[in-house]
Amino acid sequence: MKLLNAALIFILVPTLTPAFDPLSVSVVVGGAAVAWHLLSSDSWLKCRFQECCNRNNTLNYTALKAQLDSRLFGQHLAKDVVLKAVLGFSNNPSPKKPLMLSLHGWAGTGKNFLSQILAEHVHPAGLRSKFVHLFLATLHFPHHDQVKLYKEQLQNWIRGNVSACPSSVFIFDEMDKMHPGVIDAIKPFLDYYEEVDGVSYRKAIFIFLSNAGGDLINKAALDFWTSGKRREDIQLKDLEPLLSVGVFNNKNSGLWHSSIIDRNLIDYFVPFLPLEHRHVKMCVRAEMAARGYTVDEDIVQAVADEMTYFPKEQKIYSDKGCKTVQAKLDIHEDLVMGDTRARG
Repeated sequence: MKLLNAALIFILVPTLTPAFDPLSVSVVVGGAAVAWHLLSSDSWLKCRFQECCNRNNTLNYTALKAQLDSRLFGQHLAKDVVLKAVLGFSNNPSPKKPLMLSLHGWAGTGKNFLSQILAEHVHPAGLRSKFVHLFLATLHFPHHDQVKLYKEQLQNWIRGNVSACPSSVFIFDEMDKMHPGVIDAIKPFLDYYEEVDGVSYRKAIFIFLSNAGGDLINKAALDFWTSGKRREDIQLKDLEPLLSVGVFNNKNSGLWHSSIIDRNLIDYFVPFLPLEHRHVKMCVRAEMAARGYTVDEDIVQAVADEMTYFPKEQKIYSDKGCKTVQAKLDIHEDLVMGDTRARG
């Protein structure tokens, strides 16, 4: 249809301009051709009116780091791993395979938050972008007896979207609820191939989010605390081997006996540590600031104290991370707004 429209421009222009001399017709036709090119390709003019694919896959490392530092709390390890992985991938003009990150940890520790921030730095519209795709296991792949159909649909969806935008981002949430075998459908797209059926997937980014492995991460963090070691001394090498083996052998994981792990196609298993009381307070302050409230430390303390913590005796880590901070803060809405008005 686009070719037909373009052809009509060239056919009709001479007939619609009978008084034009050959030079004038050439100018009009040339202008039409330029206009067609500007509106039919990812030109600066077209991209002012609609979203275009960031085909270069370049990222502003400084801006991404600043966002993670100011919005993601208690996750020194996840921030460091993701920043280095993304920087290396972004700076590589010809990566051998797509970037594949698997984020693990209990709910409320920041997995969704980090993936959203990363998506926004690849495609500014983030989760609203037509080049960022979020899959929820319980919503998009609910039925165990439909695994074969899901695999076919998933392959077709990814093939079509990467064809349209090589730097597409695919986020798979609730991987711990994914039916085993479904995710193996994307294995050919993650492997070390220049192209698969004429399409290159090497500039795409795939992100898994999972609660699986959270118990292993929490135990390792508690062991560090018990032995008197600093939380910030936990390194990727302390947790990644545990995660890869634990998730592979976990029947409640969508990666159970997955060929994606077996073929070493996940670049990094990224652990999200359980959040301490001080980290919850950081989340409360950030939420108050985001709502335009004056930060009152008494209210910050009250909200943090209303959360529940484990182990039962020591009460070190929040069992929901920062997941319920917004709801807890809503209870204190009248006090917060009153305090803000008084100080304003």
